[in-house]
Amino acid sequence: MSIVLTPLIVGGIAVDVYSHSAAADSSLPVKVLFLLHGRTGSAQTVEPAAKAILNVNYGPAGAAKKQDVVIALFDQRNHGKRILDPLRNEAWHQDPAKNNAQHAIDMYTIQTGTVHDMSFLIDHIPAYLYPSGEREIVDWGIAGVSLGGHAAWIALTREPRISLAIPIIGCPDYTKMVSQRAESSGVPFAPPYYPPQLKAYVDKYDPASFPYTAKDASNSFLGKRILVLSGAKDPLVPWTASQEFVAGLEVGDGVKRVVLEENAGHECTPTMVKEAALFVGQWLAN
Repeated sequence: MSIVLTPLIVGGIAVDVYSHSAAADSSLPVKVLFLLHGRTGSAQTVEPAAKAILNVNYGPAGAAKKQDVVIALFDQRNHGKRILDPLRNEAWHQDPAKNNAQHAIDMYTIQTGTVHDMSFLIDHIPAYLYPSGEREIVDWGIAGVSLGGHAAWIALTREPRISLAIPIIGCPDYTKMVSQRAESSGVPFAPPYYPPQLKAYVDKYDPASFPYTAKDASNSFLGKRILVLSGAKDPLVPWTASQEFVAGLEVGDGVKRVVLEENAGHECTPTMVKEAALFVGQWLAN
């Protein structure tokens, strides 16, 4: 048994779709998991995690499945094959050669752009994967590391077709996270580093601005399956920026699982990948 790679070009976006050969002759419905890389990375960066998730779920220890899964990887905007200016992926630095004064807006626009790209792919990737209607895609999920983890949180508020999200070292509260980063970088959390237009947008549309504690239909997180994976010693995306949101997050009859790895920093650890794989397995058995 092996991993199968199917490269696609969907409306100008290169997408690498990974599946397991054990599912090649299956007639089960299909779930698609988008797996997003971090800032300065690329789709290749998370390829090992995609393979690990598949190997766990199609290996001897994999749970009984009611659906198969394929994992879709693509470069986020200004990353990988889509790179336009590497400096725009940098943060605030003391070194002028690496300093990106527009870090706050560059990072957030990439996150929101990624969610737009994902919704576009949900619309059109079924026709590329199964052009004769040979398999049915019945559900969608998103997992992401760092920059991709931030996007996973945003996706839960903007794309109702997403039923599962696994933010890995990501944060649902951009204001808390980026203000802490500005302070640690010696940058004022004020214009022009944090433009008023960006502040207005984040204040209105960021996940932390949604009624995430509500138990009625106003809460877009209700019914979702969410696995939060973070490092307790993360200096770049501190757990303190996410803690209040995650503690108060109401998912109703969905699933909320939180794993704070005690000795992990800003990294996607083997433990996090294993937790993600097991959570995907529960999704496939559901």
